Amino acid sequence: MSKAGLLATLVLGLLSVITLVNGTTSAVKLVGISWVAFLAMALGAPLGARTGTESAGALVWGYGLAAGAMVTSAAVFLVPQAIGQHPQWGGFGVAFGLLAGFASHTVGHRLSHMDLPIDRTVAELSAHAFSAGAIIGIIYGNMPELGALLGLAIVSHKGPAGYAAASRLTNNGRDPSILLLPATGVGIAGLLSSMIALPASGLVRGLVFGFAAGVFLHVAMDFLPRCELGSEIHSLLSTSGDAHALLDRLRVHAVLSTSIGGLAVLLSWLVVV
Repeated sequence: MSKAGLLATLVLGLLSVITLVNGTTSAVKLVGISWVAFLAMALGAPLGARTGTESAGALVWGYGLAAGAMVTSAAVFLVPQAIGQHPQWGGFGVAFGLLAGFASHTVGHRLSHMDLPIDRTVAELSAHAFSAGAIIGIIYGNMPELGALLGLAIVSHKGPAGYAAASRLTNNGRDPSILLLPATGVGIAGLLSSMIALPASGLVRGLVFGFAAGVFLHVAMDFLPRCELGSEIHSLLSTSGDAHALLDRLRVHAVLSTSIGGLAVLLSWLVVV
C-alpha cells in the first residue's frame, strides 16, 4: 500500500472529525461530499486494476454520465448564483474559469516533460482534485444554503477517472494504491478552504462563483466522451474491422449517457424541491 495514500486518508479522516465537531449544516454536507469523492475513486480504482484494461464502452458511459451531471449542475446551481451576485462580473468569472481550465492543459503538458518523483497521471489527478476541492470548499463555506446535490454531481467523475487511472498504472507495473492520494484531494482541500470567508461585495462573490462555474463547466466538457479517430476511446477499441462503425455506435451511447446524467440531476432537484 502507498504510504502517501494512507497518510492522506488519515489526514482526511482527522479533518472530517474536526469539521463535524463544529456541527454546522454546511460542514456536514461538505464532509459527505468529501467522502463520496474519496469512495468513488477508491472503489473505481480496484475495478480498473483487476481488469488491467480499459473498456471503451465503460468509459463512454462513466464519463458521459458524470459530464452530463456536472454540466447541468454547474449551469443550474452556480451560474445563476454568480449572475445574481453581479451580472457583469459574474459573467466575467465564468469566462475566466473556462479560460483558466483551458490553460491548465498547457501546464499539465509541461509537467509531463518534467522528471517528477511520482507518476504523471497521479500528479495530474492530484492537482485537479486539490484545486477542485479548494473551489468546492469556498463555495460551500460561503453559501451554507447550497444543497449537497451540486457537490455530488461535481465529484461524480471520480469513479470513472479512478477506473481509467488504475488500469494505466497496472499496465505500467505501478501500484494503484497511490490513487488514494488524489482520492482525498477534494476533501482535504475543501475542508480547509471552507474556512475562507469571502467579502460581502457582490462584485467579488460574483467573480468567485462565476470562476467556479467556469472551471467546473470546463472540467465537465473535458470529460465529454469524444468518439473520434485518434481519441482515447478509439485507442481502446480492439478490432481489426471497421473502427468507424464502432465509433458511430459509441457516439450514440455518448449522447444517451450525457443526457441521462443531466436528467438525473433534474429529477433529483425536483425531488429535493
